[in-house]
Amino acid sequence: MTAVQTAAPADSDLVVDVGEVPPAEPPPSADPVRRLGPFPPTDRLRGWLVTLSLTVLGGLVRFWNLGWPTDKGTPVFDEKHYVPQAWQMLRNGGYEDDPGYKLVVHPPLGKYLIATGEWLFGYDGWGWRFAPAVAGTLCVFLIVRIGRRLTRSTMLGALAGVLLICDGVSHVQARMGMLDIFGELFVIAAFGCLLVDRDVVRSRLATAASEGWGGESQWGPRLGFRWWRLAAGVSLGLMCAVKWNGLYFIAAFGLLSVVWDATARRAAGVERPWLGTAVRDVALALWAIVGIALLVYFGSWWAWFGSETGFDRHVAANALSSLLVYQQDVLAFHESLTNANYGTHPWESKPWTWPMGLRPMLYYIEQSPSPYAAGCGSSQCVSAQMLIGTPAMWWLALPMIGWSLWRAFARLDWRHAAVMVGYMAGLLPWFTTMSRQMFFFYTTPMAPFLVLGLVLACGDIIGRARAGSERRNTGLLVVAIYVGLVVANFVWLWPVLNGVPISAAQWQAELWLPSWK
Repeated sequence: MTAVQTAAPADSDLVVDVGEVPPAEPPPSADPVRRLGPFPPTDRLRGWLVTLSLTVLGGLVRFWNLGWPTDKGTPVFDEKHYVPQAWQMLRNGGYEDDPGYKLVVHPPLGKYLIATGEWLFGYDGWGWRFAPAVAGTLCVFLIVRIGRRLTRSTMLGALAGVLLICDGVSHVQARMGMLDIFGELFVIAAFGCLLVDRDVVRSRLATAASEGWGGESQWGPRLGFRWWRLAAGVSLGLMCAVKWNGLYFIAAFGLLSVVWDATARRAAGVERPWLGTAVRDVALALWAIVGIALLVYFGSWWAWFGSETGFDRHVAANALSSLLVYQQDVLAFHESLTNANYGTHPWESKPWTWPMGLRPMLYYIEQSPSPYAAGCGSSQCVSAQMLIGTPAMWWLALPMIGWSLWRAFARLDWRHAAVMVGYMAGLLPWFTTMSRQMFFFYTTPMAPFLVLGLVLACGDIIGRARAGSERRNTGLLVVAIYVGLVVANFVWLWPVLNGVPISAAQWQAELWLPSWK
């Protein structure tokens, strides 16, 4: 994401140095141009070098020994659903007919993406995990750019990249032929697009204020065509085309965009900013975020529309009616996926356990004397892959939420508020369906917002440049020690995140909580 080309006034105190978090809002006494800041950091070359370096590092970590583990050459855990479905779509020209079992319960895009890897590399672990690993690597790229833009600090953007690389949830899901990593990719892409749109809008309003025509109407000026908000709608449509939980983010991000418009108009000195937003922006926001997302979603069914034998293709009088029946069947399946109907899954968890990752998921395990568990240097070996949120990050989720909510409501810090909107859009809706079977991997789209919340807290610990060198040096030391703990924690968990054979004693040492067993 490139910086908006808007220069601060010569006397502005809003241009921040590397590592500094600017104020949530500029001083109330500032003129409208300064109130519409702060401005992006100026170290663009260094920002891109940092971004690309961390992306390469993230790619190396995600792609390392990507084809392992497998279940004797076959997919593991829920890969057993999506990997053969993707292969079927590849053979059929983009659609599923699925006559053997009625489990076509998610839109096609994620399976299209898995199929691209199978097309390139064949039906093996590398093939069906290639696209998720690419998605996981792109997530690192995006989180660095988003962290930098959110904090106006290249150092804190780099910190976001390091934390996401070391997040066990993002790491494992990027190495599985499942759908959730694609949802994470598209949701943070949408969030990043809205951040850029926010800066573009404030830049246009600053121009209007400086040239004296921003107050010609009590509603404020029209903001012109907003490509970045349109891109956010496309990204959210792509997320819905992977899994339906994208609908929650459409609602959350749509409201967030409208609130940002109103606060930008208020900062620009518009007489009636909220009414101006209602008149000028809401309808266009609905089209850009909701309307475009729906078009993208229905467009993802292109192969199914063009087929003759696609699943439920001719269940009704015409293609659109058949698709609606299909969607109703999918909804009915998800509504029936309850503990009353299917019992309690041994690795099931409920959403109140998710913020701290109290109930991870075991995806794969082989133990001696199986040859697939050999090579640990001990007589008793275990090869296991478990979805674990790195405790040095996930166990701080509740303090992070508390701090962000306090900053959002008590200090009116828009950055913490924005991160909480994304985090809660991934968490709160699941509390409405408590009877449903639910699993920890549903938290995958929440992971980048956990990272951003931690990064903002680290920025608050470091403090502003004007806080004094001793204050900042102490803060930098605390943050450096914390990052070292995160990296060490990730390295410790590496064998169980990747299925590396280890001794039975080390396997037990990796299971820190009784609920992990």
